[in-house]
Amino acid sequence: MPKPPAGKAGKSAASENFPVALRILAPEMHARILAFYRRAREADDIADDPVLSAEDRLHRLDILGQSDPDNTYLQLLLQAFRWDVSKSRYRDWSELMLYCRFSAVPVGRFLLDLHREGREAQPASDALCAALQVLNHLQDCGEDFRRLDRIYLPASWMEAEGATASDLGESRISPALRRVFGHVLDRVDELLIQARPLPQKIVDRRLALQAAVTVAVAERLARRLRRYDPLAAPVKLPALGYAAACLDGGLRWLFRR
Repeated sequence: MPKPPAGKAGKSAASENFPVALRILAPEMHARILAFYRRAREADDIADDPVLSAEDRLHRLDILGQSDPDNTYLQLLLQAFRWDVSKSRYRDWSELMLYCRFSAVPVGRFLLDLHREGREAQPASDALCAALQVLNHLQDCGEDFRRLDRIYLPASWMEAEGATASDLGESRISPALRRVFGHVLDRVDELLIQARPLPQKIVDRRLALQAAVTVAVAERLARRLRRYDPLAAPVKLPALGYAAACLDGGLRWLFRR
């Protein structure tokens, strides 16, 4: 499932690592998904605005929430953006997963409900959305720290491995920080194992295909983050790798039944 990533003001839907609204979805769904994305992006830009004070950012987020008070998914996302304003560290994996419950999971639930899917798909969708959020944090860990003083790595794991916040400001990943990455990616792999059955649990064929492709993209990116250093250079799937992930996901979807 797609998600609105954190910490990149000005990003467009087309620049995301993961599909925001694949063209394969029905046109009416595509428009509604992008509308939801734009609202989430507006909130993200507010939360990350370096000019505004924390008080001003929270006030603007409240105003945004008041503009659509019955949108449960938006209200949950806004809670995560409020945390981004006031909270910059996460004690352990459980606390990070609580953040993902607000910052990522609502997007998957929105897509499922939009397509009138049942509750059976929710656990796998929740796992996929959390995995996508954490992968995004790993990709952006250096910029998040340098630009926003945010660290989305469990503090307990950093302390155990001897990693410090200043490691994230370096141009190369330290051995200690690499070990922390390994722990995080181990948990991401567990989430992706939980997510892999998602296409089989979705009735809508187009949404199921999108889910299959997204799982495949996430798996490849997780492997790439084990090999490459996001502090040294952006870690993304190259065009060929992304195409291969799409093919892999498409084949999984084709032979799912």
